Amino acid sequence: MKRMLDQAASCTECGVCLEVCPTYRVKGEELFSPMGRMKEVKKLLGEKEANNVSSESLNSCFGCLRCEAVCPEEIRIADAVFAARSELVKRGVGPPEKQKMAIEEVLTCGNAANGDPERRLDWLPEEFPGKESDTLLYVGCLAAYILKEAAASAYLVLKRLKVDFMLLPDEECCGTLLYENGRIDLAHEYFLKNLERFRSLGIRRIIALCPACQYCFQHFYPRLLGELDISICHIAEVIASAPEIPLKKVHKVITYQDPCRLGRAEGIIEEPRKVLGCCGAELREMKERGKEAPCCGAGGGVRMVYRDLSLQTAYNLLDMIETDSIVSTCPFCCFHLNYASRKKGLTKKVAYFTEVVRDSLEVG
Repeated sequence: MKRMLDQAASCTECGVCLEVCPTYRVKGEELFSPMGRMKEVKKLLGEKEANNVSSESLNSCFGCLRCEAVCPEEIRIADAVFAARSELVKRGVGPPEKQKMAIEEVLTCGNAANGDPERRLDWLPEEFPGKESDTLLYVGCLAAYILKEAAASAYLVLKRLKVDFMLLPDEECCGTLLYENGRIDLAHEYFLKNLERFRSLGIRRIIALCPACQYCFQHFYPRLLGELDISICHIAEVIASAPEIPLKKVHKVITYQDPCRLGRAEGIIEEPRKVLGCCGAELREMKERGKEAPCCGAGGGVRMVYRDLSLQTAYNLLDMIETDSIVSTCPFCCFHLNYASRKKGLTKKVAYFTEVVRDSLEVG
């Protein structure tokens, strides 16, 4: 905690983060900015009482890392916020009730979508292939239960490209919700259970569909369990590195939306664009793209607690996009932006990345 307190204390209040923070853009109040949150972190971690700390300020951060990309002091703002959330939990002030319910769903159902575990593979376009491999296609909760076209298209594309992989019929949530919302104690136990399962199956590589799952495995797991002996990658990397992609041109004008934890966090920016270009897509880029791409407003556990803030953030992003056809490499971004588009009466639709690739392969 002292390390995170030192991080927060190094904030010079220069204000550079204000113009890029999605919550500050919506609220216009310092309390809902990275600068304001660092003040709350300093109060919480530097004092014994949490009475004068704004839990709303800390719990409304998406963890999108946009502020970190511009911070001249290179403060790990999201990590400081997550540490503060953990401290709030220790002091009995959190997580918010709706996050508590979602965490309980993960612990009892094994997923963050409140889905029936018996129906986790309903998306599968054929009978379950009970094969073994040292590569796991990790589908994730959103794709398995809600955005099923993402799961089905990813599966079919990897098969068509002759990628060797296996599925888990009883795959469980990565557990990022536990970690990000302050339940580090539960996260440690949950991460360990998942990791021991992977190791017992001889898994050496995980292909993730969701950048949040990828980020959790790649960053949160090692923080609690030590260095992993499993490599983690996103499906866009796998497809982009395939030796021969038998794609035919499906001419379409689209905008590619960079998910925060894939583009900004992992630097996977050009790979999806390369593949979409091979599919015949004409890309109409947003003014802010790549590491500067805006957040959709779905992450950090914020959507379930501060719905209006989350939706307005999505509206702001959609307003920046000229095309009606949008492609994302994040199931949660797809789900949230589609919801926001319908809510606002827009005609914009967001497809998962591998849906476009599958359509191009089918034409071939």
